[in-house]
Amino acid sequence: MRQNKISFSSDYTKGAHPAILKRLAETNYDQYDGYGTDEICNSAKEKIKRICGCDKADVFFLVGGTQTNQTIIDMLLEPYEGVLAADTGHVAAHEAGAIEFSGHKVLTVPCMREKMQNGAAMYSDTIGKIKADDVRTWIENFYADANHEHMVFPGAVYISHPTEYGTLYTKEELTALSKVCREYDIPLFLDGARLGYGLMSNRTDVTIKDIAELTDVFYIGGTKVGALFGEAVVFTKGFPGKHPVPVIKQHGALLAKGWLLGLQFDTLFTDDLYFNLGRNATEKAEILRKKLTERGYEIFIDSPTNQQFIIMENSKLEKLAEHVRFGFWEKLDENRTVIRLATDWATTDEDLEELFSYL
Repeated sequence: MRQNKISFSSDYTKGAHPAILKRLAETNYDQYDGYGTDEICNSAKEKIKRICGCDKADVFFLVGGTQTNQTIIDMLLEPYEGVLAADTGHVAAHEAGAIEFSGHKVLTVPCMREKMQNGAAMYSDTIGKIKADDVRTWIENFYADANHEHMVFPGAVYISHPTEYGTLYTKEELTALSKVCREYDIPLFLDGARLGYGLMSNRTDVTIKDIAELTDVFYIGGTKVGALFGEAVVFTKGFPGKHPVPVIKQHGALLAKGWLLGLQFDTLFTDDLYFNLGRNATEKAEILRKKLTERGYEIFIDSPTNQQFIIMENSKLEKLAEHVRFGFWEKLDENRTVIRLATDWATTDEDLEELFSYL
């Protein structure tokens, strides 16, 4: 039984898909080797490599998103290097300084913020993304500085897909970013905490094979897309260092009962379950967006994924909060607030109808 309030506050407020819980129960008394060295993890890794179309990839299962971002960035960088990211990027804005805590600076690049012509308050689907040209300019300006040997070097580029604003990179944009990174011999890292929702948007031309081809490392988010917890990290060209396991363990991201992670991803990548769960969230988000627009609500960001951002008068917001849990996004002015409503892998038509009754 859920709480009295219906929740659209985030996409990780539910447990896990029943297929995962069923398999966990079935294998509960089985015994496996630890730290991801078991046969279930090996099976999951092979499934992921096939789906990504990269046989030479190295796959690791880590416990959560923050640990994954921190661990990967630390793996990619020399001690004197930082990571380039959008100024609105998750590692720059919502990781509580986890990257800096590991000894690396987040070097911010202004994200795209062009507004649409048909509404002063509505941002286009470019917000939250960084342009390849801006990355190139940042790097060129760095090396043009005569004092750059005394500065933090750009050692990697971080993006997320979807972005913090639910927007998506196009294949053309990803290709351009990949080209710049390869020109300067720095890795491109894609945060895929909500990857399932990005891949199944009806407004994307990017596939998981495209991502595997154009990035050096990305991860497939499980925590937000049907798993109890866990992320699957894919080094698309193989792990670039010598000993990944000690680094993962140093960051608190290595689970002793590693098969619990492998089992979840092995299940998610059986019979297209992961993609079907992503499709459910994006389809429900499209219904949500359409109904909100029909009822006169002002959309703040043109998001093609499961996160929908709307503008509400504060007086209405207080009433809505009596029945619905939602995510605060930002204060627009003294009378209006932007909130986020997030669908997820398990959102039902009944959930939407209840939400609409309160709206």
